[in-house]
Parts: sequence; C-alpha cells; structure tokens
Amino acid sequence: MIVALRVDERLIHGQIAMTWSKELKIKGIVVPNDEAAGNEMQKMALKMAVPSGIKVLIKPVDDAIKVLNNPKAANMRMLVIVKTIKDAVRVVEKVPNIEYVNIGNVGKAVNGKKTELSSFVLLTDEELENLKKLVELEPKTALQVVPSAEKKLAKDLLASVKK
Repeated sequence: MIVALRVDERLIHGQIAMTWSKELKIKGIVVPNDEAAGNEMQKMALKMAVPSGIKVLIKPVDDAIKVLNNPKAANMRMLVIVKTIKDAVRVVEKVPNIEYVNIGNVGKAVNGKKTELSSFVLLTDEELENLKKLVELEPKTALQVVPSAEKKLAKDLLASVKK
C-alpha cells in the first residue's frame, strides 16, 4: 500500500529518513527517477540515508510503476518519492490507491522564472501546469514540508496564482 507519494527534489535525505518514515510507519521507499536509477554512486548515497529495516528501491519511472502495480506491493507500507511534479503525474496516472500526494520541496534547484507557492515550493510555468494536472487526478494533493506542518491544499494555492 502506498501511504504517500512525495515530490522532493532532494529525493531521500534526513527529513525523509527520520521524520516522514517514522510518521508514516513505512517499510519501504520507492524512488522512481530515471537519472538516479542510472547512477550507481547516487543510488548508494540515497540508500545510506535510510534507517535500517526500511527497504529501498530506486528504478526508472516506468519500471517503478510496474513494481508499484505488482500485487505483492499491496502488502507493504511504502513511501514513493519523485523529484518532479511531472514524474508525480506519471505515477499517479498509472498507479491507483495512493493515500496521500504531498508536494514537499521542489524548485529550489531549478533556474529561471518561478512562482512561489510556499517557501519550499517554487514552480516554473511547466511545473505549475503539471501541478494543475496532478490536482485534477488527486484533488487532495497538499503542500506540507514535514508531518507536523499544516497541510495546504494545492488547489487552493493554485487558485491564488495570477496568470
């Protein structure tokens, strides 16, 4: 069961390992990311950030979608972490029954003109369009940096963006 899909451009880091994994009581993390899946050094570094007892799988997006749709996956509490909202849309379109879609930290590493939805979510025009698609697919998509922070519905924040 996928308890959450989180968009976080940092992928796995201390906040994921220590806060989200405990709050969600996860047993596995799946990282659908084409770039990370092809980089052995990055895969090793990401896996090192995870507490013992939590399994980690780093796969290209399409391969990760196949894994997430495997009936065996329904028996494990999983957190899915993608780097971009575009990848979140790809996963949500093809993987049913994701309990919570979370926009956690995105846009700080991207150059160019960005719209600030929060201090931790800064989106290009393309990512704003992807967020609109994501909200259409999953209306309860929310921005939340850590579990103790207030959830802010993405659809409400999008409504306040002047275009």
